[in-house]
Amino acid sequence: MPQWPIDPDRRMGPAAAIGIVGGGQLAWMLAQAAQRQGVELHVQTPGAQDPAVALAASVVQADVRDVAGTAELARRCGAISFENEWIDLDGLAPLAASGVRFVPGLEALRPLVCKRSQRELLQRLNLPSPRWFPLERVQQPASADNAAAEGRVSPVAATETPAAALPLRLPDGFRYPLMAKAASGGYDGRGTEVLRDDAGLEALLERVNPAEWIVEEFVSFEQELAVVAARDSQGEVVVFPLVQTHQHGQVCDWVLAPLEASHALQQAVRNMAASLLTSLQYVGVLAIEFFYGPGGLLINELAPRTHNSGHYTIEACNLSQFDQQLRVVAGQQALEPGLVVPGALMVNLLGFEERPATDPAADSAAYGEQRRALAALPEAQLHWYGKAGCSIGRKLGHITLLLRQHEPAARRQEAMERLAQVRQIWPLPPGPQAAHWA
Repeated sequence: MPQWPIDPDRRMGPAAAIGIVGGGQLAWMLAQAAQRQGVELHVQTPGAQDPAVALAASVVQADVRDVAGTAELARRCGAISFENEWIDLDGLAPLAASGVRFVPGLEALRPLVCKRSQRELLQRLNLPSPRWFPLERVQQPASADNAAAEGRVSPVAATETPAAALPLRLPDGFRYPLMAKAASGGYDGRGTEVLRDDAGLEALLERVNPAEWIVEEFVSFEQELAVVAARDSQGEVVVFPLVQTHQHGQVCDWVLAPLEASHALQQAVRNMAASLLTSLQYVGVLAIEFFYGPGGLLINELAPRTHNSGHYTIEACNLSQFDQQLRVVAGQQALEPGLVVPGALMVNLLGFEERPATDPAADSAAYGEQRRALAALPEAQLHWYGKAGCSIGRKLGHITLLLRQHEPAARRQEAMERLAQVRQIWPLPPGPQAAHWA
């Protein structure tokens, strides 16, 4: 195991300095919060034009999985957090052993960095989630253990019969359509595929490694919900307001806060968040996405970081999810969040045309007319991420519109009217309408 040459007197870095592995829009908004709080934020990211670079106190220009780059980042700061979960946990372990403080901790992250281990975690904690099975299970003999077929335990060991020679068989209790998901690396609809019949299943098996995919039941739901929670180093758990999310082509389109939910539903969400964070001894910010419908509340996915569904908190709450992340990473007490306005609508600005990256000046001026019109909307705040180029469905920015109606039905109507204003300026990208999966 490599031993990183970190000076024991410097390995924790300046107390007021924080490192973030990643330089995209989440790191950019964290850097904005850090500037407001007078905290140094140092960034590790491969691209010199990545959004967070311009605001960072310093930049380690290296891939986010480059452990040597993270070792250099550790020399500059007191604690390190992550923009996303695509990290090399095993590679970072020697750094943690040498005294580098990662928040969340590496072992707390381990069950969360892929969808398969997430599903196994939820089952161990008896938290509701869609039924699932490992994709490789369809290539195992019909006599395989039913518990493995339903994802309650790991699949049985392979038999002497080659998997390719076995007839495909769905586990008992599963039928088409089904949702196949890459266990890691997928986001915004990438790495997912609807399986409608045996032909679709066979086609998927020809293209992917079955050991790296899971298959879930197709969930019938009425709404998709989300919540951002945090746990500090003293074990205190706090939860931001529960929100409704809406998807377009499997990418988040808009978020409405707060959801007009019963006290029982809100308490169930809070209890699930506390159970997850406490069982993992997790310190940091974590987002939970839910399906809600006839089958009740089901946990869809976990994101061990700040999240798109929490962007509204920047303008609408007493502190944002990024403020909370800075506090918890710095070892401070998490603060109980709450709305300071009746509600908010966050709308993602998704690319609706293909524009190749040109030069930084041209990229920064892109969509100038639309951006000026959006910024002129009343009680609205535009966030433009400054990404190079554009592709269909890519998140280029977001806009948050504050809502003033207190009564839930009136507030929802107000939100839909504000959404229509945004749509007149910024159209949805071409593609399928929101689908019933995530």
